[in-house]
Amino acid sequence: MKTSRTWLQNYFTQPLPEAAVLSDALTFHAFEIESVEGDILDVKITPNRGHDCLCHRGIARELSAILAMPVKLDALRVPVSLEPKTAALKVVIEKPELCARFTAAVIHNVKVGPSPEWLRVALEGIGQRSINNVVDATNYVMFDLGQPLHAFDAGKLTQQDGTYALTVRTAQQGETMLGLDDKEYSLTTSMLAIADGNTGEAVSIAGIKGGKPTGIDEATSTVILEAANWDGVTIRRTSTALKLRTDASDRFQQVISPELTAYGLKAASDLIIQIAGGEVVGFVDEYPRPSAQKQVSVTLSKINAVLGTELPIADVAEVFTRLGLAHVQTGEEFLVTAPFERLDLLIAEDLIEEVARIVGYDKIPAVELPASPEKPGVNANFYASEAVREKLMAEGYSEIFTSVFTEKGERVVANKVDGVRPYLRANLTDGLQEALERNMRSKILLGLSEIKLFEIGTVWRDGKEEVVVGTVTEKEKATERHIESVSSLAYDTLPISLTERYKTFSKYPFIVRDISMWVPQGENSFGDVVRVFGEQAQNLLRHVELFDQFQKGERVSYAFHLVFQSFDKTLTDEEANAVMENIYAVVKAKGWEVR
Repeated sequence: MKTSRTWLQNYFTQPLPEAAVLSDALTFHAFEIESVEGDILDVKITPNRGHDCLCHRGIARELSAILAMPVKLDALRVPVSLEPKTAALKVVIEKPELCARFTAAVIHNVKVGPSPEWLRVALEGIGQRSINNVVDATNYVMFDLGQPLHAFDAGKLTQQDGTYALTVRTAQQGETMLGLDDKEYSLTTSMLAIADGNTGEAVSIAGIKGGKPTGIDEATSTVILEAANWDGVTIRRTSTALKLRTDASDRFQQVISPELTAYGLKAASDLIIQIAGGEVVGFVDEYPRPSAQKQVSVTLSKINAVLGTELPIADVAEVFTRLGLAHVQTGEEFLVTAPFERLDLLIAEDLIEEVARIVGYDKIPAVELPASPEKPGVNANFYASEAVREKLMAEGYSEIFTSVFTEKGERVVANKVDGVRPYLRANLTDGLQEALERNMRSKILLGLSEIKLFEIGTVWRDGKEEVVVGTVTEKEKATERHIESVSSLAYDTLPISLTERYKTFSKYPFIVRDISMWVPQGENSFGDVVRVFGEQAQNLLRHVELFDQFQKGERVSYAFHLVFQSFDKTLTDEEANAVMENIYAVVKAKGWEVR
């Protein structure tokens, strides 16, 4: 989320440090910073904090705790009242489980026009386009407090007996709506819509995009301002299905507290009156199932035991105070009342994490974990797979991993990787056979006299999922079998890999050249020949294979396959021939005879 240092300064009396300093503070105590450009920080909010920190107020609260700088005013800690109520608007929520709360305000005599410079500059600073004073007010409050809002032109809705009506319902299959972006969207019954309650026509895709027919323009004089709370899963699915991602949908799919709607609505209505004039006729607040306050307890001993620290009780109390977490201390126990927007504070470990990050992970000493009081249990399936793996490798097999996606099978993948392989594999043999054919072409590069492959993997067939082992060689077709289960063994009986290093392979083709020669018989004759190849190959020699050898008198004959390959490009025949000419020259200079 793009965050403005200038915007954040509104929350503090003391001047904030420069953006680079704020970046370090957030990085080491809260969130990763994607980039810093002048006054703007691009903050990567973690999923567990999307409900309260996708806004400037949330980031300001974090900085307040990290830097020990008190905020001068926190709008979410001031009581808010949605009074007076109005009968000018009727709201019906058909499925409260998908819309926890729907608040609205009816505002008369609004004058729509350009936004004041401070508002335009604030929005454009974080990459938002200024539209008009009413719409900009809703966007400002969303980026300030985290509550998305939407403004309807009441004059474009219908009235019945002088009353407007909005209905929250599931969309009808095939129902369409023209969005504010001039695109027509086809809806399904899995999506939520806000409809004109008097006509039934959809006027907004709930939590994602408003409809153009009821959009705000310069002729608007009466505004119905909406702030609602939507089911995050439904919003995410709808956004994905429509390929329509908005700032509002990003916040709702992270899940936000229904308590926030009242604060967002009041802030936005006040701002609209300030910059666009008008008066609030009244409010509507449909809140079928008010959320309960959460309390979480944790003890000092548990905090120190989990973190491996010896923090005094005063330090922990200070952390909770700086975070704005109301708490009651009894002895060494803290009973914390979680603010309504902190949906992530559910268990003691959540509070421990808060202590750790505000104190600073760098302040927590590194200590070894205590030895487990019990010997780890044996994972029979893992042990069986390891036993099979080691046995096959000892027999000269190489392990491979092939794709689980195939062109045919029993189980179709819902979200296809591509249109060519839409099934999950029903066997390992097809992939093994294909891999054998590919590796056969590289046998000389691999330095293998015979290609022998195996794979341990999952297959899906006969309505179930199972792990099998498959093998294939140049002499035997691919076969597979179940891995025999093991009743009992210990991890320490498993062989430990002796691999000391790994190296990458080249993606470019290789070239093979053969050379045969007579050399004087001697203890190091073979080594001397191979050393010449390496010295003259200019880092292009990948493999040397001796395929023929015999002795005659005082001389020995060697015949080699030389494999050349570059890591940087495709070698040409001319380049390989040049290397061979260098080798021939050195061989002749040493008095050896090329056959």
